[in-house]
Amino acid sequence: MAKGKINVAVENIFPLIKRFLYSDHEIFLRELISNATDATLKLKHLSSIGEFKGNLDDVKLEIKIDKEGKKLHIIDQGIGMSQDEVKKYINDIAFSGAEEFLDKFKDEKNDSGIIGHFGLGFYSAFMVAKEVEIYSKSYREDEDAAHWVCDGSPEYTLKKAKKEERGTEIILHIDDDSLEFLEESRINELLSKYNKFMPVPIKFGTEEVADPEHEPQTIKDAEGKETKEPQKMITVDRIINNPNPAWTKQPSELTDEEYKSFYRELYPMQFEEPLFHIHLNVDYPFNLTGILYFPKLSTNMDVQKDKIQLYQNQVFVTDNVEGIVPDFLQMLRGVIDSPDIPLNVSRSYLQADGAVKKIASYITKKVADKLSSLFKNDREGFEKKWNDIKIVIEYGMLSEPKFFEKAQKFALFPTTKEAYVTFEELQEKTKAAQTDKDGNLVVLYANDTEAQHSFIEEAEAKGYEVIILDSPIISHLIQKLESENEKVKFARVDADSIDKLIQKEEDQISKLSEEDQQKIKGYIEEIVPKEKYSVQLEAMDSKSNPFIITQPEFMRRMKEMQQTGGGGGMMGMGGFPEMYNLVVNTNSDLMQKILKAKGKRTEYINQALDLARLSQNLLQGKEMTDFIKRSYELMNN
Repeated sequence: MAKGKINVAVENIFPLIKRFLYSDHEIFLRELISNATDATLKLKHLSSIGEFKGNLDDVKLEIKIDKEGKKLHIIDQGIGMSQDEVKKYINDIAFSGAEEFLDKFKDEKNDSGIIGHFGLGFYSAFMVAKEVEIYSKSYREDEDAAHWVCDGSPEYTLKKAKKEERGTEIILHIDDDSLEFLEESRINELLSKYNKFMPVPIKFGTEEVADPEHEPQTIKDAEGKETKEPQKMITVDRIINNPNPAWTKQPSELTDEEYKSFYRELYPMQFEEPLFHIHLNVDYPFNLTGILYFPKLSTNMDVQKDKIQLYQNQVFVTDNVEGIVPDFLQMLRGVIDSPDIPLNVSRSYLQADGAVKKIASYITKKVADKLSSLFKNDREGFEKKWNDIKIVIEYGMLSEPKFFEKAQKFALFPTTKEAYVTFEELQEKTKAAQTDKDGNLVVLYANDTEAQHSFIEEAEAKGYEVIILDSPIISHLIQKLESENEKVKFARVDADSIDKLIQKEEDQISKLSEEDQQKIKGYIEEIVPKEKYSVQLEAMDSKSNPFIITQPEFMRRMKEMQQTGGGGGMMGMGGFPEMYNLVVNTNSDLMQKILKAKGKRTEYINQALDLARLSQNLLQGKEMTDFIKRSYELMNN
């Protein structure tokens, strides 16, 4: 039997491991199972090149709980270790980074990136164990088995063991403050979280299942009645993981139903089917596989993120993929697996890593190519999905320049006439009618077709096209589109009278003299609140509404941008005030009534103002009550 000291300059590193990493102590099981998996895969590799001749048909890992003995066992049938290898790999190499660990992280108490990054994966066991034993036997038949024991101090014992089976068994003597890890439900939870798709089957207990070789026969009971005999049950290993998940296969090997089945496996509580999937598979200049799914998405920007799972060689790393997956794609779901992403690193390291940036760029390109393909090959199907995916595409166009370039070809703009057009098609369709006197193409849009119905109707009566833009980030996207397309301006259909929105050479002539116009303006300004409305007289079609309330495009857009991030600060901390234009149609017949009326002039003006406010959902409370009462009085007189 050999005794020794672990090669570490600091007197006792184990309490430090426990203290520094306590908030993430559950990762010990992930680390130990990862090691066991590596040992198994190494043996399979040796078998593939003829260095190992044994049978690997039923090779697996096993987790066992000994609640009474307060022990947790992690067992593999992998490559195993001799005594010399235990000394080398457990005592020397695993602690080669210990001094650096202590120097670098003595003031950082919650950085789980320490484990593994400095070769300390095995020693994460001491976060939950007061003593750790290793029984290991090498695949080389001439090597004796080894038994290593360490109680959390720098001393260890290493001696020959009687273990007959190839592989390694690690026994954790669970500390009293970590007894939760002797509960089957807790281990189940961790295996499901970190090891659900490990490439080697993991046994955790047994279960009874129907014997596949036994078909219950029809028999007759004592009274001669026919009945089925009982199903024969057998006890089998309970394998808790899927060693061959869909992303490890080639797209040609998978059907649409298998992709959907895997989605249900990832998200068992998600009842809606995904709209479509994107299979990622690249081996240069980095290795990456995965499957991304487009779920149905609303226009709500508070969509739950953290639904994409990041793996390293089928070991779960995190579901916080910020810095790895572009921000606009974090609303998607699925899996990304890359051996080039370290298992344990800080978030800042990932965001600065060159390989990670290339991965983010690749994913963006792959998603853009998939969307382009869907648009080209099945435009009708793409149009049907548009409202469920548009928030991702619009956000991507804003945040990723390369995505913007590609998305211009397939981003759609629905019209109020239930058609879908690309931006290029929209420009072609509207340039004849909607180009103003200065040569600007004015794109009319609505964000609430119900509230803006009268404005839409008036625009359509002139032969104009109105598109529907109702995402919360649309003001930002409009700014982007205007900056990228010279001589194109967007205007919400209720931002002004339609003739002002698209000004032509010919101006309407007012029926009122200059003197009467000034009288009308004076009467109205005496009644409407100056702090909220700016009165503007315009000669419009006599059939247009007498009063129209609008909000200037620039002011409203800046306010919306401020609310959704960006555009803030232009008006100071107070933001943008609620200011509206009250556009008065001087050619409306109501103007003659206002000029001639004396006793009812105030009622006419208030009634016309309230009707305009009603069309913009600005009439509430007492003002609505007064409007209703006045309406009945005017009808009765």
